Amino acid sequence: MSEDIIALIKENVIQGRKTADDEGIDDTLSGTPGVEELTRSALEQNIPPDRLITQGLTAGMQVVGEKFSTKEYFIPDMLAAADAVGAAMDILKPYLETSNVETKGKFAIATVKGDIHDIGKNIVAILLKGAGYEVTDLGVDVSTEKIVQYVKEQEPDYLGLSALLTTTMVVMGEVIEALKSNSLRDKVKVLIGGAAVSEQYAEEIGADAYCIDGFHAIQVLDSFQGAKT
Repeated sequence: MSEDIIALIKENVIQGRKTADDEGIDDTLSGTPGVEELTRSALEQNIPPDRLITQGLTAGMQVVGEKFSTKEYFIPDMLAAADAVGAAMDILKPYLETSNVETKGKFAIATVKGDIHDIGKNIVAILLKGAGYEVTDLGVDVSTEKIVQYVKEQEPDYLGLSALLTTTMVVMGEVIEALKSNSLRDKVKVLIGGAAVSEQYAEEIGADAYCIDGFHAIQVLDSFQGAKT
């Protein structure tokens, strides 16, 4: 029975159905419970939250990522799926806290000073939540000082910096230099992403990684996890 509902959660993530009111990609599940309703039902059946995440939410998003990479899915499809996962994670959060399920790490993400673009950042944040990371979104147009202060006080394991504009990408380098001058650089892995940046730029400013999109970010973070073990 638990396998059935987890399979339904996975399929509804793939279909981008957050609630029963959503039609989904191909309408086959129209009118049936969506990810929110299924997640609540699964919790009522005492199915462990970590199983719902790994076998339902994350597994579903992996399929979505594959479909996106092959251009079978487009940005609106990915956003719908990510929104469904985000809603489920909000429901699961208090259960995760009480069940002492360990997260994969603390991840802070921000669009740097001078840049107000947030679609890519928001997608990454939702995907990482679904992948088991504790994510704090610092927002857009975030000053270097605020980012450094957050790292100093909250000690995240990872820091994601986003920039869409060539005029604001330079701030990423400023953040890294500020982390160095505050003796914080070796305490946090810095990942950068956005249309303006590249792997070459990541190397140039001393970032730990460049991520093409949210799915790539998960792969990069999992590689860091593997290096730890």
